[in-house]
Parts: sequence; C-alpha cells; structure tokens
Amino acid sequence: MNATRPQPVTSASPAPTPLYRQPGILVTSEAFVVAGRRFPVRDLSNLRTARGPHDRLTMRSVLVTGAVLGSVGIALSFSGAQLSPTAFLLLGAAAFVPITLVSFGQRMRPRAYELWGDYRGMTVLLFSSDEEREYGQVTRALLRAQEVDRMGGFAAPPLVNLYPW
Repeated sequence: MNATRPQPVTSASPAPTPLYRQPGILVTSEAFVVAGRRFPVRDLSNLRTARGPHDRLTMRSVLVTGAVLGSVGIALSFSGAQLSPTAFLLLGAAAFVPITLVSFGQRMRPRAYELWGDYRGMTVLLFSSDEEREYGQVTRALLRAQEVDRMGGFAAPPLVNLYPW
C-alpha cells in the first residue's frame, strides 16, 4: 500500500464509542444493549431507580420462625404452667432468631438495584443488578449517552479508559 496515495473518504459514520462495556452489557451513545436486548437511547425516557423485592426464602423463614415463636408463647400462656426465669430468658433470646435470619439473608441475598424506564410508551425493566457499583456505572453511562443524544451527537462522549501514565 502506498502511503502517499490518498485514502478514499467513506460516508459511513464511525462506530459509536462505548461508554460502558462488560460481558452482556454495552452502553454507547446510540444504544443500550443488555442480555441480548437492544434499546436505542433516543427511545428511552423517564429513567428511575427502584429496589427489587426481598428474597423469598429469607422472608418465608422469618414468617415461619415468628409464627412458631408466637404459637409457643400463646400455648405457654394458656397452659398456666409456672415458668422459671431461665425459660423466659430463653424465650426472649429465641425472639431474636427472626432478626438474625433477616440480617443474614440480606447479606447473602441482597435486594437487587433496578433501572426502570419508558421505552416506546411502555414502562420496562431495563437493567437489574445486586452489585451497587456495577449498577451505578451502568446508570451513569446511560445518562451520559442520553446527554450526548440530546446534544445531537455534537459532543464527543468521554473516554472510557484514559490512563495518563
């Protein structure tokens, strides 16, 4: 190839710069692609954050434990039996079992962060993650993509990986 020869100018626009890229997630100035679904940025509006539901297993175990403790307490109150102070102390300690289950369940199975938005007139779940950092990065990238789209593509999107050293 001759370096002095001018190269032909193509009318095709350059590929959009990725604002965020991870396996299964791509945010560019033109589209938001997640789990194989593609959402054009210009068709997205009214983006909002929500938290997903609590884990079902955690909530069921709390309900069952609370019901068992409540029924034991009611049965003992109607039995007329004289309980020792140690028995009352053990019943009080057992009341903390549901609290322990909730705190353990929240750590092991946290509620998901959800990104909802309006897409062509419908409210859809765009993205969900139980990792707060990943969720924040995707959300910020999508907001930047909307800003670039609003400016008509005249603003160059920021560089994703800029290492000055």
